[in-house]
Amino acid sequence: MMDIPIVDTHVHLWDPQAVRYPWLADVPKLNRAHLPEEYQKVTKGLPIKKMVFVQCEADFAMFREEVAWVNKQTEIDPRIEAIVAWAPLEKGEAARDDLAELKSNDLVRGIRRIIQFEEDPAFCLQADFIRGVQLLAEFDLHFEICIKGNEQFKNTLKLVRQCPDVRFLLNHIGKPFIKERRMEPWAGYLRALAAMPNTWCKISGLVNEADWEHWTTRDVQPYIEKVIETFGFDRILFGGDWPVCTLATDYQRWVTTLLRVLSTCLDEERRKLFYDNAVSFYRL
Repeated sequence: MMDIPIVDTHVHLWDPQAVRYPWLADVPKLNRAHLPEEYQKVTKGLPIKKMVFVQCEADFAMFREEVAWVNKQTEIDPRIEAIVAWAPLEKGEAARDDLAELKSNDLVRGIRRIIQFEEDPAFCLQADFIRGVQLLAEFDLHFEICIKGNEQFKNTLKLVRQCPDVRFLLNHIGKPFIKERRMEPWAGYLRALAAMPNTWCKISGLVNEADWEHWTTRDVQPYIEKVIETFGFDRILFGGDWPVCTLATDYQRWVTTLLRVLSTCLDEERRKLFYDNAVSFYRL
């Protein structure tokens, strides 16, 4: 039994009957409702004390409905203490009203506008998008980075440099090429990101970048260790990435794998990763 409390900073929940998720049609294994009751079952026995819901790429027109639906789920599981919502940051200054509306919800702590799925690798460098991200500082909201590939990471560094007043949290450690066992140039980009004091990194989603059927602890360990070496224990957070993680693992195995990598670390260091940093960062 794990004796350190956990904040899961990356929980996805959805009900396609309530909110549209077009991408689910292409992922049959995930194309059904994933609700708090199921999350409770798959995490049974783990000391998860608090949860952060992260937007699930709903139909863009329904980002408000997604937030409202998640609010209702807190009645089923009150451990959901924060929401990372979607917002149309590419509207630039015109996104101000959307951010004000989202901020009026006490649970909304940050915004994730996924860069990964944009065909243009320089999407995040458009003037309006940069302005939309800069606006987050006025609303005391952070930005969660979700990217894939070298060009997107390189351009994201340019984005972050232009938004010194915004806190950034890298999701899924930047999705390195674990399956190909490539460390560079990802590690170099990671160092450049960590050199900026307004950045943090979420240790989540790693196994989805490995060989889904055959990955082992040895495959992901070098990447976890590189994140710890680069960001230190004060700027890293744990994320379960359920249910997306089920494409490559079950929740319990992911936690066990991470604990195995951390076996030589101090209890204080593990507690920072699994609990303390998340409470501070998300203001739980």
